[in-house]
Amino acid sequence: MTNSTPELPPGLDAPVTSPAIGRDEWVARHLDRRLPPRLGPLEQRLRGVPWWAWLALFIAAVSLMPVVSSSGYVRRVGFDTVLYMLLALGLNVVVGWGGLLDLGYVAFYGVGAYAYALLDSDHYGIHLPTLAAVPAIVILGAIVGLLLGLPSRRLSGDYLAIVTLFFLQLFQTLVTNGDQFLFGAGNVTGGANGILRVDPFHFFGHDLVTQHQGVFAVSYYYVALGFFAVVFIALRFVNLSRTGRAWRSQREDPLAAEVMGMPVNWLKLMSFAFGAAVAALTGTLFAALNSSVFPLTFYFVLLITVYTMVILGGQGSQPGVVLGAILISVLLELLRDPGHSRYLFYVMLGAGLVVSFRWSRRLALVAGLTIVFGFAAHAIADGIEHSWVSGAAGGWASGWVIVPSHLAHWLPPVAYVALIGGTLGLTLLHGWLRAVLLAPLLYLASFVWENVMLAKPEPTRYIVIGLILVSLMILRPNGLLGEKRVEIV
Repeated sequence: MTNSTPELPPGLDAPVTSPAIGRDEWVARHLDRRLPPRLGPLEQRLRGVPWWAWLALFIAAVSLMPVVSSSGYVRRVGFDTVLYMLLALGLNVVVGWGGLLDLGYVAFYGVGAYAYALLDSDHYGIHLPTLAAVPAIVILGAIVGLLLGLPSRRLSGDYLAIVTLFFLQLFQTLVTNGDQFLFGAGNVTGGANGILRVDPFHFFGHDLVTQHQGVFAVSYYYVALGFFAVVFIALRFVNLSRTGRAWRSQREDPLAAEVMGMPVNWLKLMSFAFGAAVAALTGTLFAALNSSVFPLTFYFVLLITVYTMVILGGQGSQPGVVLGAILISVLLELLRDPGHSRYLFYVMLGAGLVVSFRWSRRLALVAGLTIVFGFAAHAIADGIEHSWVSGAAGGWASGWVIVPSHLAHWLPPVAYVALIGGTLGLTLLHGWLRAVLLAPLLYLASFVWENVMLAKPEPTRYIVIGLILVSLMILRPNGLLGEKRVEIV
């Protein structure tokens, strides 16, 4: 009998014959399961590219955005996207690596913004140099994170979420009413009017202007990219260190990590501190560019948005949360314009059908029935009363979706509730009956979109993002690039 060496899976440097000391066999053979048996030469080369090369390529690509587009609006969206990327990286430390449900994260962002406004503005007449103010605020954010972690270090799950949510509410109350009763210190935060005339960043004897000839200046965009690169690299090294491995251990099983001798409470405090420091750093960028800070900026909607980015991209994955921040930021801007949002809606509807039915006969059946049902319903409505189809509808939808010129006040809520009820009812059906009934439901979704959702773009943006998130969690629970975990079901 001869001993045979197992075939080397792509991406491994040596054959795996047994688990290493201290590693479970399931973990040791992770790559055997993750990688397909045969990879093309191109994919093998892509997997071999080091992370720093991908980061450099990404930075170089996004640096070309101001060159490609001279629109001040596009440049500002790019800057806001980089801020979202930084916030997502900081939240990923707490949620993705530490496994802590922190609902007060946005407060650290506000702490950084208000601290910069107090240290560099006419409010108190203090004008610290940027190179001194920014590091001091980062340290301040880390200290505030530690202070929040002290009463929360023994909490987990819902209890931790309630305590951190109270911290966010406390911060919002203090900054909103800080012009009246903040411990007798007078007007500290400016109250609801905020703090105005905040100094811009000042480097080497030059102020970074926010606008140049009425157009958004790109200097802050590149400074934000520089901050992003530094934070990404620093957090990656932390993740690969003993601290990063300990974070992931206590995320998976805090009790087992504590039994193994890991300082679980100290690890929680460190994750709070690191995440808060990144958020405070991001807050300085926000305050310097806008030359003002207001309490309404740091409300719960922003927290939900950043959490969506982390969950969509994949908790625990740095590239994943960055990708999630880019996708959500771009989608939120596209959904502001009815023309863009209409195009996006129908593209996503078609993509959802393809993902659900693949390229099968059921896909052809559903698509065909939906198209026929739409034209038939439009023709019948036009024959009964022309005003039922004489409303403003864009593109090809004007001849397919029923859009009345005057919408009855009772119709939007009825249609909306019917769509939700029909969707829930359809999940109980199977087979061809489900495919057949899906056609009128898709048409009802188009009707609700054209008549109800497009009329209110602000709430519609977040409803669409929520639907995308729910759909992705069904298809890919770990997010786009999230780490797969072992769970007991």
